[in-house]
Amino acid sequence: MRSGVSDYAVELLGELGSRVRVRVLEPPGWHRPDDWPLNNTVELVPSDTAPLKEEFSLIHLGNNPYHRWLLDRLGGPRTVVVMHDLVLHHLLVEATVVEGDYESFEKELVIAHGEPGLALARARRLGVSGARDPFLFPARGGFLESAMGVIVHSRWAKRVVTAERPEIPVAAVGLPAADPGIFDRDEQRRRLGLADDDVVLMHVGFLSPEKGLADVLAGVAAAVQAGVPARLLLVGEGGGLDALLAAAARVGVGDRVGATGWLPPDEFLRIPAAADLGIVLRTPSAGETSAAAVRFLACGTPVAVGGTNQFLEWPESAAPRITPGPPAPADIARVLAEAASGGAVWEERRKTARAVYEAGHRPEDTAREMVGFLETL
Repeated sequence: MRSGVSDYAVELLGELGSRVRVRVLEPPGWHRPDDWPLNNTVELVPSDTAPLKEEFSLIHLGNNPYHRWLLDRLGGPRTVVVMHDLVLHHLLVEATVVEGDYESFEKELVIAHGEPGLALARARRLGVSGARDPFLFPARGGFLESAMGVIVHSRWAKRVVTAERPEIPVAAVGLPAADPGIFDRDEQRRRLGLADDDVVLMHVGFLSPEKGLADVLAGVAAAVQAGVPARLLLVGEGGGLDALLAAAARVGVGDRVGATGWLPPDEFLRIPAAADLGIVLRTPSAGETSAAAVRFLACGTPVAVGGTNQFLEWPESAAPRITPGPPAPADIARVLAEAASGGAVWEERRKTARAVYEAGHRPEDTAREMVGFLETL
């Protein structure tokens, strides 16, 4: 599927399959593509296949309706939940409220949040809800009721889950991304029609307002007005592209913003190398460790991140901090100005970014750590 968790899974499965026997449940309605890359590494089985007695069930959960079909399996034996987001409220809504099942919604919120959860559920039934409700009531507790273990992708996430469910073993392993290998950065820029003096800010992944695109555009506009030859390049799909391009034209930088649309995997892995700086903002954050950020690090490209929680675990030299809220555009403009100066300082940032990837985000390292954790269970 065209999702970040799907990319992660495919890139990790090859390494897992070289270490242990892996059977992969085919999602309902999914058909194996002709170029399926893992035919000789893992076994594909129908979605209704029951786990064998000796098997662990690794259930990947993200804050997305793609994961609904797995929820019935959470109560099975030897289940380990891999949490890609710490906020699972939206997934709960998709599995209950969208189906008209307010009773289950209320039950799960009570498990996760007690009396406040009950009040929230009853308000929702009456049509009262707020945009911040999912982030104030992340609703992950019910999803972990029968878990034998939990795997997360940041030390911060491990602390949060352990504080809530101290009886469940939790492992923090790096979010893996495939190594882009050897590439020519200048060639990547030429293919995109970028000038040598362009200072390229790149956003990769699905486009949505929650990813701070208004602040990103404002930061680019401020940088351009300050004399920085900044460009914004959007890589990926999303319904908000036309509105963003129109906004760019209104603030006078329409000629400085471009988009590639969806790219095939081989191109997608290396295109972050063309950027001077990546950008990953989520307001508010669902507690994810962004695969997009790891893609930049793998290419040796510094990535500006929202200065909260899990993102603070990366060194500032590889991941410059963007202050959430009104200061964000000014921070973006400041870092773009620094990138324009280039020189030894920016080259050192590039080296640090790649070192961060090599130290904690290679699929072979994550696979080894995951298998080690399962052995402890």
